[in-house]
Amino acid sequence: MYLLKNGFLVDPENGILEKMDILIERGRIFEIKKEIINSENIKEYNLSGKTIFPGFIDMHVHLREPGREDKETIETGLKAALAGGFTGVGAMPNTNPICDNKVIVDYLINSAKILNLAKLYPLGAASKKEAGKELSEIGRMYEAGIVAVSDDGEPVVDSMLMRRIFEYIKRFEIPFISHSEDKYLSGDGVMNEGKYSLRLGLKGIPNIAESIMVGRDILLCELTNSRLHIAHASAEESLKLIKEGKDRGVKVTVEITPHHFTLTDEEVEIQNYDTDTKVNPPLRSKKDRKVILEYIKKGYVDIIATDHAPHTKVDKTVEFNSAPFGFTGLETAVSLVVTELLKKDVIDLNRMAELMSVNPRKIYKIDGGIKKGKLADLSIIDLDKEWVVDVDKFYSKGKNTPFKNKKLQGKPYMTIVNGEVKMIKGEIIGCL
Repeated sequence: MYLLKNGFLVDPENGILEKMDILIERGRIFEIKKEIINSENIKEYNLSGKTIFPGFIDMHVHLREPGREDKETIETGLKAALAGGFTGVGAMPNTNPICDNKVIVDYLINSAKILNLAKLYPLGAASKKEAGKELSEIGRMYEAGIVAVSDDGEPVVDSMLMRRIFEYIKRFEIPFISHSEDKYLSGDGVMNEGKYSLRLGLKGIPNIAESIMVGRDILLCELTNSRLHIAHASAEESLKLIKEGKDRGVKVTVEITPHHFTLTDEEVEIQNYDTDTKVNPPLRSKKDRKVILEYIKKGYVDIIATDHAPHTKVDKTVEFNSAPFGFTGLETAVSLVVTELLKKDVIDLNRMAELMSVNPRKIYKIDGGIKKGKLADLSIIDLDKEWVVDVDKFYSKGKNTPFKNKKLQGKPYMTIVNGEVKMIKGEIIGCL
């Protein structure tokens, strides 16, 4: 049993936006009041100046295990999540071997239970080996505990197979997470197609390579009355199609990454071809970023997710054309939301809670929230703390980020999972 004192509670689900005390007993929220008297001299955490949110969930994370433990392991990834203020993560299936069967789902879930760190919500591949040829064992994986299906990293090119996926997942009421990319259009492009790709002599990836697949998947989702979630939307045209789909009643949701609402393709030039600016979908134009921020502000965007994609230094220390796409995001995401969205009045505190916690839980159908009797999953943030990104202090094995040495505002102070304090002031505690 312990007591959280003087924290500012942000709970849009219960209409609370004020200073509150929270008593936690046996892993669950026992009492929430404006003032709880500590008459039994129990352990107490003074959270004056800190903000308490329902536990943040990053829906889109690549943990690399099994297969590429040199890039990340379940342990290092979940520790990075805790350090970044996340109580849980959605683990993408493009591991080696691909998570397309019950055995690997069981392995992921059991590994996370043994580690006792952040929660792990596994996703299963929609097609066997993510090859886009035939359905994977979705039913068995659902019984084992997957929360969604995706061929993330690869698009499902075959439209008939995509229709069958939508039809099949309806019975389980889980979404398909779409990596929206027409590879015939993206080809061997390495950054956004535009003036900077021309100036830098790099092959570009046009917006339509993303938006054409977004449009197809929305239409197929509408036809089948299924559920669709668009991962890492980056193009203006994609966001317009998603809004139109929502307006028609299509069950489509969308995520935006911190790097897409913060950076543009100019960053490749600014950082002098640094491969840590290479990501797929690529950093887009200033116009795209402006529309992204507008859609976040107007409430058309459902969640913020990192697409955390760690790589080794060897992998990234090559020419830009040869480097893999992606960079780490778990340990900078919350601070980027605070710096670029909250402090610039793009969103308010309630909206931050919705984007980072409430909506991810709704999409994945995860129980949670701040209410008496619920398991205590809490993300506690110092919104005014300024810090400089030091990759050497990352818990993640991946040190590849375009935000290295960047000064940010807002720092995760404490992460509580199942009532256990797992991280405080940057230190992971209470685990194996």
